[in-house]
Amino acid sequence: MLLKHRPPHIESEPAKPRDGLEHIDQSSIAVLRWLNANKVNYVLVGAVARSIRGEVDTAGPVAIVPAPYGRNYERLCNALVAEHAGLRSEGGLRALPRPTIEPVKLTADKLARGKRWMLRFGDYDLDIEGEGSRLVDGKPADARAPRYQELLYEASRVELAEGVSVEVASPEDLEHYSHVRRTGSAPEFRVTRTAPVKRT
Repeated sequence: MLLKHRPPHIESEPAKPRDGLEHIDQSSIAVLRWLNANKVNYVLVGAVARSIRGEVDTAGPVAIVPAPYGRNYERLCNALVAEHAGLRSEGGLRALPRPTIEPVKLTADKLARGKRWMLRFGDYDLDIEGEGSRLVDGKPADARAPRYQELLYEASRVELAEGVSVEVASPEDLEHYSHVRRTGSAPEFRVTRTAPVKRT
């Protein structure tokens, strides 16, 4: 493979966050900068998106919903393979001090199937949220999280640091996404009316 065709590698040097975003973890900025350098189109969801939206105590991996077209999945897959990404294991009952990496053969087709991928490469974590059916406790969920186009429509472009801009899902979509991920059902809003009280 010619050097000029290799995907850009992740760069670990720190970036200077924009005012008000100093609480964003440097490793998260590095992952987002790397995704942008690889020309991956996505909407940011999850803990980092919530942190950008002002929840300063939120922590977690970078989580994205990629644009659902073949060339985008190919760019994402090529970038992940170049970084030797594997499945992230949180340790479970073993209570490992840091996540481990399980080897996996990634392809653009696998990434496009709508499954949630929890990946790790080096010291960096990335969750790829699919658009397919949701599972909660191994059972099909009765609701889905918003799709890429729905997220993008309400998203805001935020510049985290010089040269690092991301589409961040709206607060409403982040809450919806989080609720569906936790419970497997969409949040319900009910309007109830009480019967008028008869006066005697």
